[in-house]
Amino acid sequence: MKRMIRLRGISGAFKGKVWESDSLLRVGRLASLEVVLEDSSVSRRHAEIRHGPEGWYIRDLESTNGTYVNGARIGALEHPLRCRDILQFGKVAVLVEQSDDVPEIPSSNQHILATTPSTYEEGIRRLAFDRNQMPRPGEQLIALLRAGHHFVHAHDPDELYQAILNDAVSVLAAQRGAIILAEGDTAEPRWRTAAVAHGNNTASHHHFYSKKLAQRCYAAGVSLLYSTFTSLDSDTRLGQSIAEGAMGSVMCVLLRTPRRRLGVLHLDRGLEQHPFTEDDLHLADALAAHVSATLESALLLHQQRELFLKTITTLAQAVELRDDYTGGHTQRVTRYALLLAERLGLDREQTDIIRLGSPLHDIGKIGIDDAILRKPGKLTPEEYALMKEHTTKGAEILSNIPEMAPIIPIVRNHHERWDGTGYPDRLAGTDIPYLARIVAVADAFDAITSPRPYHTYHQCRSSAWAFCELERQAGRQFDPDCVAAFLDIRDVIHKVMQEMMPNMEWDDQAGIVTLNEPIVSEEILADPRY
Repeated sequence: MKRMIRLRGISGAFKGKVWESDSLLRVGRLASLEVVLEDSSVSRRHAEIRHGPEGWYIRDLESTNGTYVNGARIGALEHPLRCRDILQFGKVAVLVEQSDDVPEIPSSNQHILATTPSTYEEGIRRLAFDRNQMPRPGEQLIALLRAGHHFVHAHDPDELYQAILNDAVSVLAAQRGAIILAEGDTAEPRWRTAAVAHGNNTASHHHFYSKKLAQRCYAAGVSLLYSTFTSLDSDTRLGQSIAEGAMGSVMCVLLRTPRRRLGVLHLDRGLEQHPFTEDDLHLADALAAHVSATLESALLLHQQRELFLKTITTLAQAVELRDDYTGGHTQRVTRYALLLAERLGLDREQTDIIRLGSPLHDIGKIGIDDAILRKPGKLTPEEYALMKEHTTKGAEILSNIPEMAPIIPIVRNHHERWDGTGYPDRLAGTDIPYLARIVAVADAFDAITSPRPYHTYHQCRSSAWAFCELERQAGRQFDPDCVAAFLDIRDVIHKVMQEMMPNMEWDDQAGIVTLNEPIVSEEILADPRY
């Protein structure tokens, strides 16, 4: 049985060079070795590849710059080899192309034209110099600097991912691009597409990318350039994505920091475009290294934000647990308020304040006595005055946290009235904070449509009834523009209400009223417990 192994150079001056053996390949700069690599990054005696009882193995010979298998550094212990493994000796990369008894990785019909070591430090060095150690052209430097500039000006992680990807697609003349992030277990991560983009000359706007190629890049820890796709198997997911996307050349660039791998930047060019070059790969790798620390910070900020939102939700639920009748109230108010904010065209910053402030609009109720908060009947004047304090108590609680300052107007002023007769500050019209006016409409709608102990017969009213009441109170209790926008999305609101209160029985037609009918406002909307 033959024991032949073949290595093929895939980088620099050694690209295309082939070495074969049936027993031993010693690698280094010495002319007496089987694989002579005249490169300053390679040691005189760098590594050896030897056939053993169970196949081919590689080990490092205490080289200065290390020996890598698929991006992972190995030591003096023997490491098994497989077909399609990528070996790196210093800066020189070779591919295990063929062997009669080395297990073969299933072919995906791509030729790996180039690979580049993907340490963070190596990528940073490429910011100023290309692979030939020449200073980068001015337009490339500008593109790299602009990528870091995005972190200062992007308002959220998604906006940051998209801005960075748009630059990468533009600078590298790609027909498409994607940023794919790895989440969870590092061995078998979940993949999330964080951004997609298309080049200016791309007719198709389908979001094709090869998940399998991205996974291989991530697992190997090496940035790779693939090209010359032939005889694609249309029955495989890999073949479908490449064939349907008309990809002639693909770069999978590792996003990484000194601490961890983050994901992959996937770029492709079409069949009619010039294929990516090794210089393109080095530029893309420099870009990836430059932005990876920024992306990691964005991920950490996103995780911190999610934790903060969960904390806020927990606080809101702690308040609701004190009242059997208000379960889910803050969640529904938040959902309605966000839909209303979208209809009114609020920007991202204002929408985020509503997202944070709505769950906490009743946080001050934590300081109200249970005997008042859960009283089934009407409140006495003294109880009424104490109950109104939940707005100022909530504002006082949040005032101790500087980061909460933007949401305090929602907490303090969501019970103000358009006509100036509300509380606690008796503000009128546009003097009432805009976001508080939005939450006030959502809050009142849920108060009418959910069961409360102070409703007549403890029954809630239908959504149609509630919409009528909001319309009647527009310009009196509520901002008329906010009410008009809320009425515009009544169908969406009604569906959300049914979704969030699935155990309620809905008979909306029975709840429709005329404006001459007795109105519920004296009973519910005037009660400070809603």
